Amino acid sequence: MSGLVDDSLQTDRFIEQLAGAFGLLALLLAAIGLYGLMAYTVSRRTRDIGIRLALGAEPGNVLRQILCETLVLVLLGIAIGVPLALGGTHLVRSLLFGLGFADPVAILLAVTLLTTVAALAGFLPAWRASQVDPIVALRYE
Repeated sequence: MSGLVDDSLQTDRFIEQLAGAFGLLALLLAAIGLYGLMAYTVSRRTRDIGIRLALGAEPGNVLRQILCETLVLVLLGIAIGVPLALGGTHLVRSLLFGLGFADPVAILLAVTLLTTVAALAGFLPAWRASQVDPIVALRYE
């Protein structure tokens, strides 16, 4: 009997593993995209950042400013994505075993994970920007 139950659940387990793999791939692509966007933005603003640092701005303030810009982008994405995800739950209702229409724990975990990954993806460009030598930045371009 246990063999029959295992065979009947094999397709569901495969779909679960496939959805998890695609979720991790989507998270990785989002992190790479956000890193690329922030690295490009920082490279375009190198001269401005150099002027700020030359005028006495603390590197920690530059780091904080760029991380705040990263998190604003993430919060904007969350504000758009969560309502769309809630609207699309009726399409995948058959795959949501044990979850209600709007499971707050699952949503909170997803938002927390995305925010953490985005903060890590935006940290490296922000740190590089805070370490810019003002003289080199002023000669940039």
